[in-house]
Amino acid sequence: MDDVDFQLGPDLAAKRIVVAMSGGVDSSVVAALAARTGAETIGITLQLYDHGEAVGRAGSCCAGRDIRDARAVCDRLGIAHYVFDHESRFRESVIDRFADEYLAGRTPIPCIQCNMGPKFTDLLAAARDLGADCLATGHYVRRVIGPEGAELHRAADPARDQSYFLFATTQTQLDYLRFPLGSLPKPRVRELAAELGLGVAGKPDSQDICFVPDGDYASLVKKLRPDADTSGEIVDETGHVLGRHRGLIHFTVGQRRGLEIGGTPEPLYVIRLEAATKQVVVGPKAALAVGAARLSGVNWLGRAYQGPVTAKVRSLAKPVAARFDGENVRFDAAEYGVAPGQATVLYGGDRVLGGGWIEETAGVAATVS
Repeated sequence: MDDVDFQLGPDLAAKRIVVAMSGGVDSSVVAALAARTGAETIGITLQLYDHGEAVGRAGSCCAGRDIRDARAVCDRLGIAHYVFDHESRFRESVIDRFADEYLAGRTPIPCIQCNMGPKFTDLLAAARDLGADCLATGHYVRRVIGPEGAELHRAADPARDQSYFLFATTQTQLDYLRFPLGSLPKPRVRELAAELGLGVAGKPDSQDICFVPDGDYASLVKKLRPDADTSGEIVDETGHVLGRHRGLIHFTVGQRRGLEIGGTPEPLYVIRLEAATKQVVVGPKAALAVGAARLSGVNWLGRAYQGPVTAKVRSLAKPVAARFDGENVRFDAAEYGVAPGQATVLYGGDRVLGGGWIEETAGVAATVS
């Protein structure tokens, strides 16, 4: 277990660590390893949205079973465990925003909003109230001490890296946070769970967005916003009507399937969504090419960084060469499927420099305003 580093230093020996616990294997291992440092360890779970029991599906983040699993791990470790009810805040800051973004023709990323709000802001406040020296989580990212302090870096295991979802972490938060699993591959974490005798060692990873059963986003949005299922026209880039759709909430930029338009000389993709007119604008793949994007809500962690920058426009996309002027990111080569509402995260090598929310995009030959 020498491959795990809490970066505590001798000044934190036998003091207090708060661990954010979801009931999964990752955070449970973090709690066990924190306790082994000799520090007083406290587990905290936020009850955010419990649909797991309602749909009868295991692996739902923050469902009742997950809270019980977190408590069982803490009982085995002999550490305190607290559950805080944040359902109302989670609904306002994450779920309602998720629905409203879809209605506006944007593609939301609720996991980032959750990290920005309930998970980091609220958990950090709770940890500080408990007098903790740091807050440790099971995220797969690395906290590296650089020449000017703590830096956020990609996880060593690229298949597990979660840095895209944490771009909004502030410097103050990063100074207080610890990510002890960032240097480990997931199989090693499960091995540690087994070695430590944790009952969650074989528990499956959670799937989909925690509050969206089976990934059916449209059904949730319709439930929250009954007027969301308003039909409209499917048009090409010239405004020519090609068909009709069942509601903007069923589409996202770059989508090809579900258009139900036949007889075109080449495949058509969703180019943009016009919320004001309820129109889905489609075109050939070439029309998806984006040369630049304007960002809002930029969070910058790249203090004193000078060097080449890469940009990642989706969680599963590969970072590509780009330039950034503080608001606009310009790609060295055309990017495809860049959707307003998603995030662009900027990297310098493995280091997370920052990022922001995509407000608008421009074609390869155009410029953003």
